[in-house]
Amino acid sequence: MITTPLTPELIRGGAELEPVERGLRLHRLPLPYRSREADGQLAMVERQPSGLHLRFRTTATTLTLRLHATRVSYRGLDRARGQVDVLVDDVLVRRRPLEDGDALELDLATGAATPRPGAADTVAVGDLAPAEKTVEIWLPHNEQIDLVSLESDAPLAPIADARPVWVHHGSSISHGSNAAAPTEIWPVIAARAAGVQLQNLGFGGSAMVDPFLARVIRDRDADLISVKLGINVVNADAMRARAFVPAVHGFLDTIREGHPDTPLLVVSPIFSGIHEKTPGPGAFDPESLRSGSARFVATGSPAEVARGALTLEVIRDLLASVMAARADDPALHYLDGLSLYGADEAVTHPLPDGLHPDTATHRLIGERFAAAAFGAGAPLSR
Repeated sequence: MITTPLTPELIRGGAELEPVERGLRLHRLPLPYRSREADGQLAMVERQPSGLHLRFRTTATTLTLRLHATRVSYRGLDRARGQVDVLVDDVLVRRRPLEDGDALELDLATGAATPRPGAADTVAVGDLAPAEKTVEIWLPHNEQIDLVSLESDAPLAPIADARPVWVHHGSSISHGSNAAAPTEIWPVIAARAAGVQLQNLGFGGSAMVDPFLARVIRDRDADLISVKLGINVVNADAMRARAFVPAVHGFLDTIREGHPDTPLLVVSPIFSGIHEKTPGPGAFDPESLRSGSARFVATGSPAEVARGALTLEVIRDLLASVMAARADDPALHYLDGLSLYGADEAVTHPLPDGLHPDTATHRLIGERFAAAAFGAGAPLSR
């Protein structure tokens, strides 16, 4: 068997590789931001390689990837493990759920955290045709991953990729929460449909209009950019209207410093009944936890909206006003998130936990985004 070094040329999606004791840790944020400006939540989710995958050409008939996962689990709650998707010439040939790895088990009742160490996972693929082919190994979007080794029975070669680079920033929905597998999250579905290279800066709980995230986007090579803003600001009760509007203007101004003419699409939140008219903060519903599931509730008061508290309805109005004020930017566009998932879809495709789409709904959103953003004459079409 041939051991192939795990170099940046093999890993697509905008990763940084950090050497650690057991291999290479994947990051979606560059230094120094991830150590200087990321809080604990963002530091955790940026290590979850949503959108990252290995991509290479080979005649190999057998491939073996070893990786070591680290996840957060919750005592009493059953959460699906991350999965590895292997595609050959764009066709899924293997989907392998993680079984081992480390866990940090949290007790939501007491706040106690218990580390539970585990072994590396081995993902093996055999019986591949000996012809030359393109192989993609999509990594779990919802667990930290350290790459340990990659072996094959024939050499592997990285592929130069001329497809347009799409940089997307958003919340846990863009990160892929509640989707079953890494190629089932809506940004990957949209990117594959549109034939673009995705760099996913969707971070669970962390789309807070942070100035440093705008600098990350500003400094990254990008042919197409989209930012999906609002839900985390509401469910964290992080801002009032007075602060949100100039924060969005500043965010867009910073992106434009590095990408003055790049097509830039601002996307408002999809429908979420708990926060449409009720401000945050959001919280776990205690009744759901007692039944062994997790649902979210909004705990703010609608009366606070008159004093500047934010709901999703307010956020959409404010984003529309920001776009109107920037009408002199011909490459800046707006997409109403309700066109991706609205009140009607909440009946036919309800959000299982009140906030995050399931796998079928990720597909619905991804297909609608592909048409609305990348279709003929659309804002991100090339």
